[in-house]
Amino acid sequence: LFKDMTNYDLALMKFAFSAASELAGELEIPEEAAHWKKLNEQLPELDVDKDGALTFTKGFSYDQSHRHFSHAMAIHPLGLLDWNQGEKSQQIIKATIKKLQDYGPDYWTGYSYSWFGNMKARAFDGDGAARELRTFAECFCLRNTFHANGDQTKTGKSKFTYRPFTLEGNFAFAAGIQEMLLQSHTGIIRVFPAIPSDWSNVSFDNLRAMGAFFISAEKQNGKITKLRIYPEQGGTLRLASPFGTDEAVVTGNAGDVTNEDGILSFETRKGEWVDIKPADHRIE
Repeated sequence: LFKDMTNYDLALMKFAFSAASELAGELEIPEEAAHWKKLNEQLPELDVDKDGALTFTKGFSYDQSHRHFSHAMAIHPLGLLDWNQGEKSQQIIKATIKKLQDYGPDYWTGYSYSWFGNMKARAFDGDGAARELRTFAECFCLRNTFHANGDQTKTGKSKFTYRPFTLEGNFAFAAGIQEMLLQSHTGIIRVFPAIPSDWSNVSFDNLRAMGAFFISAEKQNGKITKLRIYPEQGGTLRLASPFGTDEAVVTGNAGDVTNEDGILSFETRKGEWVDIKPADHRIE
């Protein structure tokens, strides 16, 4: 048994307490919101080792290849550590990813690759995310797409070459593709946040973002040619403009549009489509 709380348990507690406080606030129960917020503030920080990477717990670093990345739950899926938080979080994310790579995939299984692809997408590494997901699909899936856990190609992607079927790898693979195309876990919608350098033509339709928004987007020859948003419930939408700090034209919005450091913010109406385009380009 560990003497100190593990990063796995700690990350889950931090996420649960934060979510409970947020939900209580939305339900206008301030005493409940304050209760969960106070509990969350009493929790210790996530532990990192001398290299700045997340540990299992204090004094126990990731020091050998292993199929589970549970110590890194704070990066993905929980998003407690996020690239957009700045230098401190970025250094932890980079160090954690580097340590996983340094110890290699000898004892990974297929879902390790799909999980790793999600982590790299959260770090905005599109080429890396695509590489991990491609390895999962090509080496760890049967012809019927079932995830077989072991490396079916026997090309050194893992020392496990068995074939027990489990579903989580397939789910994580699908989630990884969506993370490359669309992210919204921070409250800001990001379109094509982790696209590989050779994906100059890519599109998706009606992916759901947090806040009950359906997003459709298309990129041709490396440029956005379509960006449509369907607000299922309406309300405030915050979007990292794919046009950067350049002026954007928004149609269908319910109020003024602000652009602060490339983050567009405006009100939407329930059930009314919103189209976004750069000021000097017409989207068909």
